[in-house]
Amino acid sequence: MQEGLKDILDIQELDMKMIRLMRVKKERQKEIQQIEDLRKELHLQLTEKETEITDLGKNITTLEQKIQEINAKIKRLEGQQTNIKKADEFNALTQEMTQAERERISVEQKVSDLVDKKVAEEELLEKIRDSLKSSEESSLALEREIQSSIKLINEEGSGLKHQRDALAASANADTLQIYERLLRNKKDRVIVPIENRTCSGCHIVLTAQHENLVRKGDNLVFCEHCSRIHYWQESEALEGTTVATKRRRRRMANA
Repeated sequence: MQEGLKDILDIQELDMKMIRLMRVKKERQKEIQQIEDLRKELHLQLTEKETEITDLGKNITTLEQKIQEINAKIKRLEGQQTNIKKADEFNALTQEMTQAERERISVEQKVSDLVDKKVAEEELLEKIRDSLKSSEESSLALEREIQSSIKLINEEGSGLKHQRDALAASANADTLQIYERLLRNKKDRVIVPIENRTCSGCHIVLTAQHENLVRKGDNLVFCEHCSRIHYWQESEALEGTTVATKRRRRRMANA
């Protein structure tokens, strides 16, 4: 194995744990955002429904005032009619009164419809309020649980970073720099073993010459297809590393 690769492999294991933690953390943060979005949506529905009911109330008031005006008009026409002696004038006032009556009936019907709609909207408003109250009560408990989970993730991540920093301080600087550049690009394992003359990162078959270079371990050897760094997994130089421990576990499981 190329000199200095063992420390980088252990660093990689820590990085993989931190990446997994970050993914879990993002999912948990996304859950919080979804809770907040739901709460905002319910508040928006509540505000819109309250505005709608207020507008309905204003329209009802306006129409009721119009009914009063029509009633006053009819009463005035009735008073004029008592003083009329000519039949054609009397009939004209009667016709005007009839039209006013029709208008009043039409407006009263509109008021009735608006009142029914207002009652229905008020019932819906109460349901939204109940839903919002229930949602806020349940979401607060869930948010506390998620925040607690994120706190634990942060603590675990901080511990992993401390271990990583300690390893990085003694690792080969040039190899570490190459590894970190590859890691930034792939966000996944970038130092991988050859398995059955195949890159375990991209799973493409490699040449015998490539395998021999990896076996020798004189220099870093990169996959021609995915640019990952290869190492020979049967090397005794791996003994004692996290990678070796994991491989033994896989063998025991297969056995």
